[in-house]
Amino acid sequence: MECTVSWTGALGTRSGMGFVAETGSGHTLVMDGAPDAVKPENGGLNLAPRPLETVLAGTGGCSAYDVVLILKRGRHDVRGCSVKLSAERAEVDPKVFTRIHMHFTVTGKAIPAQAVERAIAMSHEKYCSASIMLGKTAEITTSFELLEI
Repeated sequence: MECTVSWTGALGTRSGMGFVAETGSGHTLVMDGAPDAVKPENGGLNLAPRPLETVLAGTGGCSAYDVVLILKRGRHDVRGCSVKLSAERAEVDPKVFTRIHMHFTVTGKAIPAQAVERAIAMSHEKYCSASIMLGKTAEITTSFELLEI
């Protein structure tokens, strides 16, 4: 897997904290820093997600992917899956994630709650590389709701 991240500056200037990632799969992702009121030249323009927000989003995508795939392989009639992530970070550098809660909402027909619970556990224990890596510094908890169509 490869990725190239390039500093773009702010709107073509060499100030600001904008970045573009070009992934090995041929996609781009734009990131930006938060504005800095004290030293504006060190901050971003709030034009895109923060780099760590993309880490959190990627973790949610990784785990939701697993949950859907596991349910589909179990021949469950899954129609939708979303996950809301809430995270806390350390107060001092490095400001790693210390707590992450993932709340899944799974929609489908006649899916047993035990199947959803098992899919989430399998993702976090075996398949989701992102959440397993983040679990080295963060306490990761999960919950879910199951919506019947």
